[in-house]
Amino acid sequence: MKIQLMNVQRQHERYASEYEEAALKVLRSGGYIGGEEVRKIEEEFAEYEGAKYGISCGNGTDALVLALRALGIGLGDEVITVSWTFFATAESIAAVGATPVFIDVCSDTYCMDPNLIEAAITEKTKAVLPVHFYGNSCEMDDIKKICKKHNLYLITDCAQSAGTRYKGERRNTLGDVSCFSFFPTKNFGCDGDGGMVLTDNEDIAKACRSLKVHGSGKDGLWTLKREYKLKNQEFPDDIPMGESKYYNYLIGYNSRLDAIQAAILRKKLVHLEEFIDGRRVNAKLYDEAFKSSEYITPMVQEDSYHSYYIYALKHNSASEIVDKLKNEGIQCGIYYPVPLHLQGAFAHLGYKKGDLPITEELSKTTFAIPVFPEIYEEERNYVIEKVLKALED
Repeated sequence: MKIQLMNVQRQHERYASEYEEAALKVLRSGGYIGGEEVRKIEEEFAEYEGAKYGISCGNGTDALVLALRALGIGLGDEVITVSWTFFATAESIAAVGATPVFIDVCSDTYCMDPNLIEAAITEKTKAVLPVHFYGNSCEMDDIKKICKKHNLYLITDCAQSAGTRYKGERRNTLGDVSCFSFFPTKNFGCDGDGGMVLTDNEDIAKACRSLKVHGSGKDGLWTLKREYKLKNQEFPDDIPMGESKYYNYLIGYNSRLDAIQAAILRKKLVHLEEFIDGRRVNAKLYDEAFKSSEYITPMVQEDSYHSYYIYALKHNSASEIVDKLKNEGIQCGIYYPVPLHLQGAFAHLGYKKGDLPITEELSKTTFAIPVFPEIYEEERNYVIEKVLKALED
């Protein structure tokens, strides 16, 4: 028996006719860039997550970059974030010229520790960027209060948390802007790359729409005028003005969600709650199976509705256990073996081992087991059996 950590083939098989019909419709239409499918998925996903505006883009990393740029964050600025996340979170901060400032996470939820934020704030700090980790929500009320107190932007990295709820609401737009990834393995994934920015702020939405298409069009003009106004500068009267893609007002990017991916995502959105329910059922069965063992199971805070993108167990012998499970045909994941503050790309920032003790411990003691909703009952039982047996050898 071989069990994948994430089985995207089975997710496709369950509703293959729906996805393939949607893709074929786009292929036959000749409308591959933009169009109705893209517009509708932006509207529908924004409505699902409780936001006013949705701006689709090429991937989750681009979503973060667009959000940072739309907020005017760049060279000389600092953004407080976590080291316990995928590289793209901090990479995006660096990509716009700003500096990531890493703080530790809570030892139980694995999400940003709000108690550490204020000590990391300097006169250069412009934003806080927490990550809803593994599908578990951060303690957003506390983080929001701190951001409001210090007049900081709040950007939420929701790459792992489509469908997650906080205090009963799917409100990942609890800050100024939130950023999603539609990578195929995610709870809500397309059949390639894709991402989206959600916000309730029309100014941010317009800036993101322009930046993703080379800073062009009427949104680009509007955003450029806004930038001059914010700087108390007079807008030049000799700038060529037009609303087509050939009038560029900002240095932007080429970051579009393909129409074929949008069409597939629209079909998957209809089933997203079903997918999350399946993950939650599997997680509950795992919790019950491992509650009396040496494993530490995922903690869910009272106000969070975990969507279980990842189901991670914690054990001091994680590496050895993963090797045993691999030999039994069970794929596991190590998220993440090298914390961001210790990555070579950020060596110049001067962090060293021991600076973020919880993050560094988690990188050595946690591992993910298959929790995808299409796992068969006999496979799930086999995973439970072998995970428990790994403690006996």
